[in-house]
Amino acid sequence: MNSTVKAKNKWDAEQYIDPVKAEEHKVQGNEKFKAGDFPGAIKEFDEGIKRDPKNIALYSNRCMALLKLNTPVDALKDADKCLELDPKFVKAFARKGNCHVLLREYHKAMRAFEQGLELDPSNAEC
Repeated sequence: MNSTVKAKNKWDAEQYIDPVKAEEHKVQGNEKFKAGDFPGAIKEFDEGIKRDPKNIALYSNRCMALLKLNTPVDALKDADKCLELDPKFVKAFARKGNCHVLLREYHKAMRAFEQGLELDPSNAEC
């Protein structure tokens, strides 16, 4: 019985995936973010992630909204998910570094910022 329930839940989740609707939620989330409604933006990004769990921009945007709400532990999970999906996503290293700064883990923050600079040295300011 358990395997049947798992299979049905998996099938239901797969049927829910829709990249077009995920993009709509991303746009709505960005609008709410710009308006300063960070909890509303997170809600939109959550729904977008359910619709397209491989969309890096949704995780990245939700990470930034979580940082604005000063919840660096949750934001760090999204930054790590971005890097899991694309290990060369420079913006994720910057966000990960910001998470570590808020957590007062400065050595980890430096490592994240340095890894991002290794991928894109043009972002370095002297």
